[in-house]
Amino acid sequence: MAKEAAAQASVPLQFQQAGQSAEMAIRDTTANPAPLGLMGFGMTTVLLNLHNAGFIGIGSMILAMGLCYGGLAQVVAGIMEWKKKNTFGTVAFTSYGFFWISLVALLVMPRLGLAEKPDKLAMGWYLTVWGVFTLVLFLGTLQKSRALQFVFLSLVVLFGLLALGDFTGSAAISRIAGYEGIVCGLSAMYLGAADVLNEIYEREVLPIGSP
Repeated sequence: MAKEAAAQASVPLQFQQAGQSAEMAIRDTTANPAPLGLMGFGMTTVLLNLHNAGFIGIGSMILAMGLCYGGLAQVVAGIMEWKKKNTFGTVAFTSYGFFWISLVALLVMPRLGLAEKPDKLAMGWYLTVWGVFTLVLFLGTLQKSRALQFVFLSLVVLFGLLALGDFTGSAAISRIAGYEGIVCGLSAMYLGAADVLNEIYEREVLPIGSP
């Protein structure tokens, strides 16, 4: 007993206190990565759907946005959400980041002679599986803000319209999807702006409909 007491006495007090505590709370002081991901998704979605709605052509501007801001920036945001232990944010931002990168690859690879251009049926199924994935995430937003729910619900509708446009070959449906996609992208931009401004001013400058 004397030896154990002597050994304990030789241990610094702070280490004794740490050993007595089973858990230690660590305060997270890192920045919120959600606005980066939301802006990357929203701005790129608006630009692509300006094309789908027939306002602009598709070219290097949209491809660059899809690769860099819609793609890489969202992947970075997803990794940052992982460090904040946000499973939903990690899955959403990382997945949609790679969605944009894969979409750019689908457009660029045939031009480089690396693969054949996907036909309408293939693109329809590509958009369908992303729609199903988005529906699952939408169910996860039902415990979150109304603004986030709107972003994901409108994205489910967008994927559905785009897939239907490819399956049917209807230019009218694809154009309607373009208009709906602009709304979806703007809603994501709104939520990203709300996250930034509400944090800066420490009050609800832009309402998001918190649950």
